[in-house]
Amino acid sequence: MVFTSPSWVPDLPFEIPDSIPIADFMRNDKYRALPLSQSKAPFTCGLTGTTYSWATVLQRVEFLARGLSAHTGWQPNEGVAWDKVVGIFCVNTIDYIPLCYATHRLNGIPSLANMAYSAQELTHQLTSSSIRVLFTCQSLLPVALQAADAAGLPRSNIFLIPQRTDKLPLPSGFKTTDDLLTLGRNTHGLEALRWSKGQARRQPAFLCYSSGTSGLPKAVMISHYNVIANAIQTTTYESVGRKAKGVVTQVMLGLLPMSHIYSLVLICHTSVCRGDNVVILPKFELDTFLGAIQRFKIEQLTVVPPIIVRLLAEREKCRQFDLSSVRLVYCGAAPLGKQTIEELLKIYPSWTLGQGYGMTESAVGISSTGENDVLVMSSGSLLPGVKAKLVDVLGDGREITELEKPGELWIQSPSVVLGYLHNEKANMETFVWDDQGRWLRTGDEVMFVRGERGHEHLVVVDRIKELIKVKGHQVAPAELEAHILAHDAVADCAVIQIPDERSGEVPKAFVVRSAEVKGKSDDEVARMVLKHVEDHKASYKWIKGGIEFVAEIPKSPSGKILRRLLRDREREKRKAEGAKL
Repeated sequence: MVFTSPSWVPDLPFEIPDSIPIADFMRNDKYRALPLSQSKAPFTCGLTGTTYSWATVLQRVEFLARGLSAHTGWQPNEGVAWDKVVGIFCVNTIDYIPLCYATHRLNGIPSLANMAYSAQELTHQLTSSSIRVLFTCQSLLPVALQAADAAGLPRSNIFLIPQRTDKLPLPSGFKTTDDLLTLGRNTHGLEALRWSKGQARRQPAFLCYSSGTSGLPKAVMISHYNVIANAIQTTTYESVGRKAKGVVTQVMLGLLPMSHIYSLVLICHTSVCRGDNVVILPKFELDTFLGAIQRFKIEQLTVVPPIIVRLLAEREKCRQFDLSSVRLVYCGAAPLGKQTIEELLKIYPSWTLGQGYGMTESAVGISSTGENDVLVMSSGSLLPGVKAKLVDVLGDGREITELEKPGELWIQSPSVVLGYLHNEKANMETFVWDDQGRWLRTGDEVMFVRGERGHEHLVVVDRIKELIKVKGHQVAPAELEAHILAHDAVADCAVIQIPDERSGEVPKAFVVRSAEVKGKSDDEVARMVLKHVEDHKASYKWIKGGIEFVAEIPKSPSGKILRRLLRDREREKRKAEGAKL
């Protein structure tokens, strides 16, 4: 049985364009959910109040592209896109999307790096993406320089994006985006980009990194068509609920990292396509967050579960700010617990809380909560153009057709990406074919349930892929296991996720001690291993769930770590400890 979007969802209003870049789609009234003349200004800095109109965005895109062309020699219709890969390693800024579009203007590909990366992790992205030019900011410059030196990227190709709130002068010896803008203003115009029929389907618009199930993060090739398709799918889906609430345009929070697919597509493109204004904050700080809601009268908060948990923990602080403008809280990246939802709505009964489901490999949305059809605990219904089926993961792989019976989610959608860069093994495991076409195996166990209005909703049951979701970031257990095993104190190890009130989940390590540390205490060995991880990995990958020493790691006959057994053991242990309290 193939599941589709509910009957109340309109069909897509037009054929998805497949021969234009994203920026051309975004500014073309033929495709926008709301014409530019009726739309709000797309981007506002939540710290300084600086606002970019569409005219400003397009002007900056053109000048940045001209300046970058003058620096690199790149021309729009010369060379191949893979020779024009631009890295962006920066906190959120209103120049983030203009930089992406300037790269597209030269027929290049932005490779977006997580601002929490360590130098080692950024080096991996610089080399695996073949990044030729890197944009970063002052606060991240030390990490960027260490990674660039390791990757052999010349410092002359590193540009700083000035943050208008920087208190210290910019380091000397580095050009900035302001320099590129000045250069672009004094440079002849670029020739128009010439694309062939269907090029938007074939050409990557972004390289976003997904942890997958093993090893270092993998580059996901997201086409222009993928992003355009998901923007159309989501705006079409949400049009019904927004119309019911009388919402034409709104002010929306842009807090989540723009390097993450959730923010990149849903906030920076879908919201802007439907005419909304996005108030951008560089990172989450509670007072700044609450102050921006009050100052800009933000109506939709798009967040991750740890932010909801923080709001509940700091409810007295929240009462000091006027949050009456908020209408909708939209949460993704990991499911919210029922108790958390009920507690939030008890404090803010006028808010609607919706959830969504998606992944980097589907760029991004698969299902979403409509404001007109809310089911607590579900991740909403399928977007238009999405087809889904469930496959039994414990039996013979048969297709599941019943409601309320879980299985692995397989999907088809115009937003399903091109695949992983230089990783055919992962492509073969993730993107599979049958007589119904190409499917994306999500690796997530879900079920469909019938809501109060009679429509099918998607409920996430478990993550078959065993990824750990820390504040919305994906952490692959195998990556941490490989790193921990490199320490002399460790003979074997396994990593699982455990629940955490602030982060949603955190990694916990099970370690078998090696003979090298026979005379040392467990506490001493644990400190050594924890420091080993903290010295080399981003902070959200640290083993904040602690280390438990065991005699052996449970494995299958083929040698695969049985993390499910460890998770079950941990769950029973927590239940027993709770019963004793």
